[in-house]
Amino acid sequence: MSWFKMIRLGMLHVAVAISLVPITGVLNRIMIHELGLMASIVAALIILPHLFSPMQVFIGQFSDRHPFWGYRRTPYIALGLLLCIGGAALTPFAAFAMDASFWPGLALALLVFGIWGVGFNTAVVSYLSLASDMSPSHLRSRTIAVMWFMMITAVIGTAISTGRALEPYSPERLIEVFAICAGVALTVGALGLIGLEPRNAIPLSHEERYSAAESVRTVVRDPLARRFFVYLMLMLSAILGQDVLLEPYGAQAFGMDVRSTTQLTAVWGGATLLALLLHGVVFSRWLSNKRGAMIGGSIAAVGLTLIALSGILHVEPLFVPAIALLGFGTGIATATNLALMLDMTTPQQVGLFIGAWGVADAAARGLGNLLAGVIRDLAALVVGSTGAYATVFLIEALILCTALVMLRAIDVSAFRSQRRELGQLVAAMGDA
Repeated sequence: MSWFKMIRLGMLHVAVAISLVPITGVLNRIMIHELGLMASIVAALIILPHLFSPMQVFIGQFSDRHPFWGYRRTPYIALGLLLCIGGAALTPFAAFAMDASFWPGLALALLVFGIWGVGFNTAVVSYLSLASDMSPSHLRSRTIAVMWFMMITAVIGTAISTGRALEPYSPERLIEVFAICAGVALTVGALGLIGLEPRNAIPLSHEERYSAAESVRTVVRDPLARRFFVYLMLMLSAILGQDVLLEPYGAQAFGMDVRSTTQLTAVWGGATLLALLLHGVVFSRWLSNKRGAMIGGSIAAVGLTLIALSGILHVEPLFVPAIALLGFGTGIATATNLALMLDMTTPQQVGLFIGAWGVADAAARGLGNLLAGVIRDLAALVVGSTGAYATVFLIEALILCTALVMLRAIDVSAFRSQRRELGQLVAAMGDA
C-alpha cells in the first residue's frame, strides 16, 4: 500500500480526533467549572463511547458480511463520521440545557452524547478494518504508526486552535467553535474517504473476529494472560483517568482561563508525540518492551504526583511541566505497551487476544474517567475542590505504581512458550 493511501486512512483518524478534542479539552472544563455540574455526571457522559465499545464487534462482523453498493467499509465509515461529528457539534447545546433545566437537559445530553458515542465506535472499527483490509501484514504496523502520528498531531493542532478561538470565552463563541470543528472534521473525513476503498474488492487480509465475551473468557482461563489483562486495565485507567479533570483542575487551582486550560491538551499531546518519536528512533534500540513500559509508567506516575503537588502547594510554575512529564511518560508507555500487547498475542489466535486487549483498553478508559469524576465529587465534600482534584491524581499515581509491580511478575517469553506448546499439543492430538 502506498504512503498516499496510508495518509488518507490517517485523515479518517484525524476527523474523529477533531470531533473529540473540543469535548474532552474544552467542554469538560465548561461543564464542571463554569456551569458547576458534578464531575461524575460529566465523566459519565464523556465515557459513553467507551461504554458502547462492545458494539464494535457486531459492527465489524456485520460489515464483513453486508457490503453496500460494492463497498465493504465505506458506508459504515461515512455513517459513523456523520453521527460522531454531528453528535459532537450538538454537545454544547446539551450542556447549556442541563444548566437551564437539569433533568430535561440531562435527557437531551444522554441522547446527544449517545449519538456521538455510537458514531465514534462505528467509524473507528470500520476504518481500522479498512486499514487491515488494505494493508499487507508486513505494512500494517507502519500504517497504524502513520495513523497514530497524524491523530496526535491533529489533537495538538485542534487544542491550540480552539484555545485561541475561545479568547474571549462566551457561550455563543463556544457553539460557533464547535460548529467550525465539525465542518473541518467532515471536510477532512470526506477527502480521506471518497475513492479510498476499491469497489467490489476482496480484502487483502481478513482475520477471524471474536466477540468481546469470547476474548475475555479465553484470557481469564490463562493465568499469565489474566495478569496482563488486569495490568493493562490498571495502567490505562491510571494514565487516562485524568482526561476529564485536568482542565477544570487548572481553572480551580490556578484560576486559568478557558484558552489556557485548552492549551494543556496541546502540552500533553506534544510531549506524548515527542516520546513516541524518540522511542521509535532511539529508545527502542536499547530498551526492551517490558523495561520501556516500566520506565514510561514510572515517569507518568511522577508526573501525576507533581500535578497533585502543584495544586496542594499552590506552585503554578510546576503545573505545566508536570503535565509535559505525564505526556512524555504516556508516550513511552503507549509505544511499549502496544508492543507488549503484540508480544502477548499468539499467531494462532490473533483476533481472539487483540479483542481481549481492546476490551481492556475500552473498559479502562471508561472506568478511569468515571472513577475520577466520582472520587473528585466525594473528596470535595471533605477536602475542598482543589484538594479533591489532587486526591484523584495521587490515587491514579498509586494505581499506576501497583500496575508496575504487577508488570514485574509478567513473563512474556513464558506466555509465548506456553501457548506454543499448547498449540503443538492440540495439533498432535488432531493428527492422532
